[in-house]
Amino acid sequence: MKATELQVEGAYVFTPDVFRDERGFFVSPFQQSDLVETIGRPLFPVAQMSLSQSRRGVVRGIHYTRTPPGVAKYVHCPQGQALDIIIDLRVGSPTFGKWDSVVLDREEAKAVYIPLGMGHMFVALTDDTVVSYMLSGQYVADNELAITPFDPELDLPIPKNIEPIMSPRDTVAPTVAQALEQGLLPDYQQSLQLHNAL
Repeated sequence: MKATELQVEGAYVFTPDVFRDERGFFVSPFQQSDLVETIGRPLFPVAQMSLSQSRRGVVRGIHYTRTPPGVAKYVHCPQGQALDIIIDLRVGSPTFGKWDSVVLDREEAKAVYIPLGMGHMFVALTDDTVVSYMLSGQYVADNELAITPFDPELDLPIPKNIEPIMSPRDTVAPTVAQALEQGLLPDYQQSLQLHNAL
């Protein structure tokens, strides 16, 4: 499995070997030994595993969790194709406000490791796109926050050839600057401490 650090500090994409034959293929999108070799520790204890199914054009996010408690994620796409985007929302981080993107699909079976305090979103590039998440914390509605994916300061690479389909919450979400002004963004040092304690 190949590990590549993304442009936001602490986030990685993992590309596993895919074994194909006349029956189909076999792949392991998560391998603990490779994660430990890359980040120096095992995956966080998994508190919840979730799946979402989306049709082409669905934009989910930018989502993040109030910190504390914060939530770390390990994400892959077992069906369809998604443009996955990670944004550093940790105030004080050396990569605050930066983002990186990865195309996730069944063929390459890439997975993304997202530390606590990051914003996360994806765009479904095909119908019937399934995204799987392993999470360090369970979903609590009151702790879930959002940033608009159309924040002009972020200038995210949302494809121009889709008609975005979004939830009402995401449609009215604030910009990074607005969330910062309202004191809603995670603190970098606190996020690191909470992440290291997982």
